[in-house]
Amino acid sequence: MAFGSRFPMSRTLSLAVATITLQEIASTHAKGIAKVVLKKGKTQLFKDGSPMVYSGAVDRIVGRPPPVTGDVVLVTDGAEKPIGWGLYNSVSMFCVRLMQLEDEAAKDPSCVLNVDRLLEDRISAAVALRERLLLPSAETNAYRLVNSEGDRLSGLIIDIFGDEAVVASSAAWVEKYKQQIKDCISKINHINHITWRPSIDILKEEGLDLSDSRGVDLSHSPRMVKVLENGISYLVSLEGQKTGFYADQRENRQYISSISKGQKVLDICCYTGGFALNAACGGALNVTGVDSSSPALEIAQENTVLNNLDPGVISYLKEDATNFMKTAISEGDSWDIVILDPPKLAPRRKVLQNASGMYRNLNSLAMQLTRRGGILMSCSCSGAMTQSGMFLRILQSAASTAGRKITVIRQAGAGRDHPIDPSYPQGEYLSNVLLRVL
Repeated sequence: MAFGSRFPMSRTLSLAVATITLQEIASTHAKGIAKVVLKKGKTQLFKDGSPMVYSGAVDRIVGRPPPVTGDVVLVTDGAEKPIGWGLYNSVSMFCVRLMQLEDEAAKDPSCVLNVDRLLEDRISAAVALRERLLLPSAETNAYRLVNSEGDRLSGLIIDIFGDEAVVASSAAWVEKYKQQIKDCISKINHINHITWRPSIDILKEEGLDLSDSRGVDLSHSPRMVKVLENGISYLVSLEGQKTGFYADQRENRQYISSISKGQKVLDICCYTGGFALNAACGGALNVTGVDSSSPALEIAQENTVLNNLDPGVISYLKEDATNFMKTAISEGDSWDIVILDPPKLAPRRKVLQNASGMYRNLNSLAMQLTRRGGILMSCSCSGAMTQSGMFLRILQSAASTAGRKITVIRQAGAGRDHPIDPSYPQGEYLSNVLLRVL
């Protein structure tokens, strides 16, 4: 499948204009631009590229009337010299989401203080990057197009499922520029539908109460779409978890397929069957998927049929993960390969200690279900856990509790379509660890 031409971006600015400073551009702005002045000693972090200006780093705001949420503002050092510009929020702990730094603005002023042009430029760049990464392809048309800070659009996620774009919004500015974002997406070849999915709880912290909204805007979209990932077909519910499909695990699912031939495989928290389907397509002797969600398992069953897989080889059980594993251990069951991919157990750092216990208990049970010499793929999609660096220690503690010895074979994260900005490591959230269990 060919994927869309770049946005037409004329570049007729003269060399003289290209060296204009951010302050000079702001001074000619019709409405005037407020300044968010940083405290002494706080400037370098943001000059180095961190896109989230937290309120504790702000000394004062200069400008009357004061800016309101969604306004374009300059971010300056203590002497009020601009270091960049961004989008303001009067409520959030993130006072400004930086969009461009001074050096970049001077080299290419076409997008300076112009959110419409910036959106066109950044989304166009995201399209070009995915094309270089061979996404989409004849084998895969489900992938992430925009990954928030990793694509320099903090608070905006866009996943592509065939001809459907699903937008996950988690910043007030994204909601303000909703129509402009949709307009940019609609210019991409082969995108015929757009589904808008605001993150209600996060947006409430951004000062937007959308609790009375439906949460998912399916006004012009189907409720279910069919996609391909590594040649395997999936049905995606546009009302399912997150954007409906976890494209971040694509390369890890393919790895499971590559090692499953002749193996007995257990997929705990299987959702719509991603790892289970890959194991079956990879030649597993037997695959069992376990999940507590009936709607997810119904789709998993449909995915089995969709891929013409033998129901005698792959089956699903609706059961709580902990209860299933305890019962299976008591009955002496074991598997050659076990995948444990629980939901986000630590949505915030303050619950990390409690979540650590849950991860430890789940992994201890999973290790007891892995035959000696077998393989456990253990996952955490909690950013707080991944960023803490504690996951391997928790796995070791789980092994001790289970009376097992583990060795790490492979460590991975999200797929190549989920770029991370190194100046904002908080964007890294997925841990995927492959273990040998003895």
